Amino acid sequence: MIQIDFAGKVVFVTGGTKGVGKGICEKFLEAGATVIACARNAPEALPQHGGKSVIFRALDVRDSDAINEYFAWIEKEHGRLDVLINNAGGAPMAEAATASPRFHEKIIQLNLTAPLHIAQAANRLMQKQEAGSAIINIASVSAARPSPGTAAYGAAKAGLVNLSRSLAVEWAPKVRVNAIIAGLIVTEQAHLHYGDDAGIAAVGRTIPLGRMATTEDIANVCLFLASNLSAYISGSAVTADGGGEAPAFLNASNAKE
Repeated sequence: MIQIDFAGKVVFVTGGTKGVGKGICEKFLEAGATVIACARNAPEALPQHGGKSVIFRALDVRDSDAINEYFAWIEKEHGRLDVLINNAGGAPMAEAATASPRFHEKIIQLNLTAPLHIAQAANRLMQKQEAGSAIINIASVSAARPSPGTAAYGAAKAGLVNLSRSLAVEWAPKVRVNAIIAGLIVTEQAHLHYGDDAGIAAVGRTIPLGRMATTEDIANVCLFLASNLSAYISGSAVTADGGGEAPAFLNASNAKE
């Protein structure tokens, strides 16, 4: 079994106190990293492993001045940054026809411009270091297929994928930049999107692998992309969606075999 060791490495995860972000923090903590997580509000508890705990410091990722102060703190306290996981994001359901311009702007700010500003600050620190730093942007299948009800979110995530490819060219060779196109994921808030356990199971059956992703599934992809195992992977969008969603016509068709 291949062991991925991040001992001596510093990892920063935005939106790292719940859901996918929390799962990513747990995975890197288990791999020996010093893990820093941010959110706007402190969680009730932080993941721990082997006597170490995730380090929390609050941050509104939409505040560019606060971002610069945050990275100055990382450099002062830890002296380096090896991995950035741009995970913070999301969007409530809203019809594109009736949502306000301000609503759309806020969604794009959270899911596209905030990751860009955070990546800029991370790159400034990473470029001072030896080669081997990695930035991973958490995108979504909404970037690659229609996203009704979350149109601005899907557009922002599509932009995040393209942004990852551009930054990979600009910031090479010291910094690798990749995106993860994440599929449907079971988190503590899954019921808000998919209903009760029966609804979640029913949605899972529409996926070729027969289930929705766990937070650990996405965290494992992050661990791989941040490690030396992917030292020659940059500017890529790695899809982790269980095989995708079966075309609707397959269930609608009444063609005879």
